[in-house]
Amino acid sequence: MIQFEKFQLSNGLRVVVHEDPSTPMAVLNVLYDVGARDEDPEKTGFAHLFEHLMFGGSVHISDYETPLQLAGGENNAFTTEDLTNYYEQLPAENIETAFWLESDRMLSLAFSEKSLEVQRKVVCEEFKEHYINKPYGDAGFKMRELAFRVHPYRWMTIGKELSHIEQASLTDVKEFFHKHYCPANAILVIAGNIKTAPMLSLAEKWFGSIPGGQKYIRRLPQEPLQTEARTREVRADVPLDAIYKCYHMAPRLEDGYYHAEMITEILGGGSSSRLHQHLVKEQQLFSHIECHQTGSMDAGLVVIEGRLIKGVDMMAADRAIEAELDKMMTVAIGEKELTKVKNKTESAIQFEDMALMNRATSLAIYELLGDANLMNTELARYQDVTSAQLLETARRIFDNANCSTLYYYSNN
Repeated sequence: MIQFEKFQLSNGLRVVVHEDPSTPMAVLNVLYDVGARDEDPEKTGFAHLFEHLMFGGSVHISDYETPLQLAGGENNAFTTEDLTNYYEQLPAENIETAFWLESDRMLSLAFSEKSLEVQRKVVCEEFKEHYINKPYGDAGFKMRELAFRVHPYRWMTIGKELSHIEQASLTDVKEFFHKHYCPANAILVIAGNIKTAPMLSLAEKWFGSIPGGQKYIRRLPQEPLQTEARTREVRADVPLDAIYKCYHMAPRLEDGYYHAEMITEILGGGSSSRLHQHLVKEQQLFSHIECHQTGSMDAGLVVIEGRLIKGVDMMAADRAIEAELDKMMTVAIGEKELTKVKNKTESAIQFEDMALMNRATSLAIYELLGDANLMNTELARYQDVTSAQLLETARRIFDNANCSTLYYYSNN
């Protein structure tokens, strides 16, 4: 059980404090309720661009890294389709350094053409390296475009296209910042070898005077029910043919999400999973195959992706995947396999919670989902899943009308 206390400052900033005297360290985590799904379809990639811009210095602190390093700390950030998260870990006695740094860039991020140009180049190079020049790098883009018609999950977190970042203006960037990066749209978590009362005082001291701004109200277009199978063929200079199959699944807080998570673990969670055992080891159709879900807050995707052994027919490989999915839809999972996947899930959750940084981030994300205490009830949601529920969910997810398939052919 993770113990914590919650508060809210008058400017709307939510504060979560988690005491852990077993470590000499402390973590300060600031989560902003903005991700790629909140972008203008004609100006995508901004949430990820901001992950970089926020390290470019603020009005009063031009060099972000040096003060943190002098305090013995480290920092990083990540952006998803749903949120943007920044964190610092440092010796507990130096925690106020993190308050100072994070509050100043929330209050007064330094906007300049030079900073924008520097970070724009970094992001553009990342786009080219991982998504344009890398084999299969564009598969995620094409897969999402095929599966989603109206919801903003139809583009990747990096952005829909490179030109959106290349053409981002300082005015665009400022508007995005003032809309999303304010106390009313943020969650502050302090965790580690600290005491709650002093942390609340520091939160008030460093963040309390920042204007709250307006809480961003999300009104996203809802993806209509998919009623027929979709397919697309791509040809590119990649070493092997590949196949990507996507299926719409339940949003993050619904029971179906937990069912889908366990189904993907059974099908594609490592070398003992069904797809690997049957299609890689036994039938030798694929050199690699995996199944995962996108982990998104709104209704996301179950994704199966595999690279074929050279010479294997694409349609034969597709039929072999379908045969495995048919088993999931017709034969209930046995008690032994169900217990195995529940135990694996429990181990993964407990292992993740061991790290202070992970705990701080998880508390912020669960608070964003509605209540930080969801962190303590999550495991029970998995343990309560039955074989009958998995069978019912598999039938709903793997309905052929709910499937989008990308056939990725090699020109070689």
